[in-house]
Amino acid sequence: MNELSVVKYGDREIAYMVEFSSRKTLEISVMPDSAVQVKAPQGVSFEAIAQKVQKKAPWIVEKQDWFAKFPKAMPPRQYLGGETHSYLGRRYRLKIEKGDTCSVKINGGFIRVESNDVSADAVRKLMDEWLRLRALVQFRKILELYVAKFKIEAPLRLQIRKMKTRWGSLSKGGVLTLNLNLVAAPKECIEYVMVHELCHLKYANHSDAFFALLESRLPDWKRRKMKLEEWR
Repeated sequence: MNELSVVKYGDREIAYMVEFSSRKTLEISVMPDSAVQVKAPQGVSFEAIAQKVQKKAPWIVEKQDWFAKFPKAMPPRQYLGGETHSYLGRRYRLKIEKGDTCSVKINGGFIRVESNDVSADAVRKLMDEWLRLRALVQFRKILELYVAKFKIEAPLRLQIRKMKTRWGSLSKGGVLTLNLNLVAAPKECIEYVMVHELCHLKYANHSDAFFALLESRLPDWKRRKMKLEEWR
């Protein structure tokens, strides 16, 4: 069950959504759209949650103001010729051609789509399939690199999904889920998300110990994170 609540901080109101689960710790996150999400253990009172949010208000406001500096997310794609699309940190123009085969290729500064059906819906489906295959290849390469580098022995399974608010997640069962849209970002940003999630193998929360581990494994993670948010 999700509940929307509000606390006051100076002349600002901080609205936050509470989600209860079987987790053991309370976690507060500020999303790129400035929305505040609270994940809390079952049984924690709304009063206790409000106190925690109030205590973290300076940090929340700082994060919201930081996100506000960046351009808003690009409007939904229309999948029309000339439209800009990104892949591994580079921007390409979409070139759509009617033909007998169905294919997607990078050609110079263009992503070239050929299909016997050039409707926006058909082009979108071809692009999604192509990006998913390319993402699987790129993400697997990076995952194998860091699993070897950090000598990780825990079995991991990679899956790719479209997610609205998260770049990645790691389940208790070792399923690493990465956002399909991450394949648009520069490789160093993909590496940051990957290493961040791999650190959760040791620390399931975002404690000081977690960030100390992240810092030791990826000393420039803050710069990469900022670049990722700028890319969004």
